[in-house]
Amino acid sequence: MLRTAEITAELTGPLGGDNSHQLHWSSKLEFSVDCFICERTGRTTVYERGAERALCSGSRSGFRSHYTAGRIAAYDTTSGSERLALRALVDFWWAPFEDVKDGRRGLAPTSHPWVRLNLRHYCPKTKESGTNSIQTNLVRPYELRCAHCESLMATDAAAPAIRLVT
Repeated sequence: MLRTAEITAELTGPLGGDNSHQLHWSSKLEFSVDCFICERTGRTTVYERGAERALCSGSRSGFRSHYTAGRIAAYDTTSGSERLALRALVDFWWAPFEDVKDGRRGLAPTSHPWVRLNLRHYCPKTKESGTNSIQTNLVRPYELRCAHCESLMATDAAAPAIRLVT
C-alpha cells in the first residue's frame, strides 16, 4: 500500500545581511522506513527530488543497497532574513512482513522514524561552497556553522517533525 509522510523543519537565525551564506535546502533527504523488499526494519532510505525511486541502504550483514518504490511527492521551501523552512511529502510503498534477521514486525512508518535533511551554502569570506545537515537525533538547539570560516549560519531549535499522512 502507498503511504505518505510529511516532513517539516525550520531553521532560524541571522540568515541575511553581509555575512549571508546563502543557506538553502538540498534536494536530497534520508528517511528511515521498514523495507518490504529486503524485509528489514529501520532502513535508511535516500530520496532525491525528481527521482522516480528511492535507494534503500540494505543492511551491514549481507543485504546490499537496492532501489525501492519511493519518491518525494512535494517539496516546498520558505526563506526569509531570519527563517528557513521546509515541508516535504514523501511517498513510499509498504507491505506487511517480519524482519528476516530478528523477526520484528514491519510497520509503516517504522517504530522509530528518523530523517536527515541536507543543506548547501556558499561562504562569502572564502568563496567556497559547502554542505551541512540536520537530523532528528541531534541535541537541540543545534548551531549550523560554516566549515570554512566558523560563522554561525542558522540555529536548529526543534527536531524535524515526521507525520504519517496516509
